[in-house]
This record gives sequence, C-alpha cells and structure tokens, in this order.
Amino acid sequence: MERSGAPRLGAAFLFGEGWPYLLTPLIPVAIVLDLASASAGLIFVTSALGIIPTAALMGRATEELAARAGPGIGGLLNVTFGNAPELIIALFALGEGLHEVVKASLIGSVIGNILLVMGAAFFVGGLGRKEQTFSPTAVSVQTTMLLAAATAMVMPGIFELVEGKGLPSPSVERVDFGSTVEHLSLVLAGVLIVVYVAGLIFSLRTHRDVFNPEYEDEDTWGWSTRTAVLMLAIAGVAVAVMSEVMVGSISEASQSIGLSEFFIGAIVVAIVGNAAEHWVAVLVARKDKMDLAVNIAIGSGAQIALFVAPALVICSFFIGPGPMPLVFNGFELAGLLFAALLANYVTQEGRSNWFEGVQLLAAYVILAVVFGYA
Repeated sequence: MERSGAPRLGAAFLFGEGWPYLLTPLIPVAIVLDLASASAGLIFVTSALGIIPTAALMGRATEELAARAGPGIGGLLNVTFGNAPELIIALFALGEGLHEVVKASLIGSVIGNILLVMGAAFFVGGLGRKEQTFSPTAVSVQTTMLLAAATAMVMPGIFELVEGKGLPSPSVERVDFGSTVEHLSLVLAGVLIVVYVAGLIFSLRTHRDVFNPEYEDEDTWGWSTRTAVLMLAIAGVAVAVMSEVMVGSISEASQSIGLSEFFIGAIVVAIVGNAAEHWVAVLVARKDKMDLAVNIAIGSGAQIALFVAPALVICSFFIGPGPMPLVFNGFELAGLLFAALLANYVTQEGRSNWFEGVQLLAAYVILAVVFGYA
C-alpha cells in the first residue's frame, strides 16, 4: 500500500499544484547569470521562469492565511495578494520608464485571464461532460465591473484621438502625452479604485453568500499562521528580486530573442506572473468546481483592471521618469474590448462546455499572433 501511494503523491505533485516549485532552482541561476552579465535573452528566460514558483508560493501562503482568517478577512487577503506578482513586476518596469511594457502587461493579464484561463478551464473541465454550470449572478457582477473598468481604460485613448497626439505605437517605450490626459487618467484611476472598494464590500459583506461557494478544501497544506506569514514574506522578496532581474533585461532581450517589447509585455510577462493561478483554475474546473474556476479567471481580470491598473497610474506620479496615463495602443484597446464582451457573452447563462473553451482559446491565439506581428 505504501509503495502504491508514493507514485500517486508524486503524480499529484507533478500534475497538481506542486509543479511550479520544480522551477525553484532557476531563481539562483537567474541571479548568477545577471551578476555574470550573461546574455540578456538567457537572463530574461531564466528570471521569467523563476517568477513562477515565487508567485505560486505567494498564492499558497495567501490561501493558507485566508483559510484561517475566516471568509471576510480571508477574501480580502486573496484579493489583496492575488495579483501581487504582476503589480511588483510592473512597479519595477515603471521605475525603468517602460510605460508601454507596463500597459501591455496589464492588457495581457486581462485578456489572458478571460480568454486563455477561462478557455482552458471550459475546455479541460468540459471533456467527458455535456456541460458544466456555475452561478450567473456572481459572474454577472464581475463581468459588469470589468466592462465598467474597460470604459475607463478606453476613454483616455479616445480623448487622445480627438484632442491630442493619437494612440501610441506598439514599438515605443514611453510617450509624453501631456498633463491634461495625465490628470484625466489620475481622476479615472480614483473612480476605478472606488468601484473596486465598493465591489469588495458587495462581495465580502453584503452578498458574501453569493461569492463564496462552499467546497470541501482538499488542498490546504496545514501551515501555521506564522509559517504562512513567513512564506508570504519570502515569496514577496523572491518575486521582487526576480522581477528586477527580468525587467532589467527586457529591452536588450527583446532584440536578441527577436520579440518586440510589446509582445513580451502582453503575452510573456502576463503569463509568467499568473502561471500558478492559471493552473489552479484549470485544476478546479476539472474537478467540476466551475464557480471557483470562473471566479479565478474573471475575478483576477477584473482586479487587474479595477485595482492594479489605477494603482500603477497613481504610483507613476512618484516612480520613474513621469506619469503613465491610461492611453493604450490600438491593439491593446481591441483586445481589451473583445475580451470584456466575450466574458459577458459566454457567462451570461451560467453554463459552459468544451467547445466554448476552444473558441475562447482560439480568440487568445488570434490576438497573440497579431501582437507578435505588431
């Protein structure tokens, strides 16, 4: 019995939530390569992969703390630290003045969560099943918040098209749009954060029963609060170190690898910052926990648009060479609007199947290919 149990445990580690930690050795490798001034492409690849286990550890520590804090505070912890790796990466990029890379990673995270993650969850969860169901009420709130955020993220670009210089090119690193649109973006950032806080109150207090479906917790590792806090601190430091190394190599790596900074920000950076969370959504979808899977996908995308993006706009007034207005290029605007509309359309009935997953994944591939040519 003991010998038959070991392979099952090993398989669960490799193909469950444990696989990101197999990439842990890449963390010191990336640091050594950076100190040795190795090839920028090699530094970028190893540091990007090194972010995955650090993000996974941060997510696990947050879940362990949330499990002990109760649904209210636990939910707050999850939404606070859920996208911390992306925020940390973006802050370092802001400091380097890579505004267009930051904006590309924001849009990439939103479309990645909605099209790639939800598409993979629908596809994998739907294999062998006619259909799966989830609460349309909870998802409707998330998709409406996402559409509201998309409105705020689109309008500064419209303003620039009508009154200013027009939309930025995907090939630039930073554009000075002037104080008017910078202050407009700051005001809109404040509005988005107010909506985000209101959403927290709605989901964690007044309508908590709708947004917290009860599942048997099969995966908690049983860490003490002290251990979870320690792991969260270690993960935070590790994410920061890997982010600094990766961001420092982006400009040179984009030339040596042959990929544009726009594609790296929108696709590569967006995926590595969310890889562990993406995998969890697919795993729980396979277990037919679709409320949780859809909440991870839509909720994470909405959080990026409602909190991370406006927080970065505010931080840009204090970090880096100058403010970062919410003026996105045409490819980013199209991707954001298509993703928000598709999220609203495919979730309105509270049912999903594997073919809907294929269509969402196809939409993501289409955008990724176009981004690659941009």
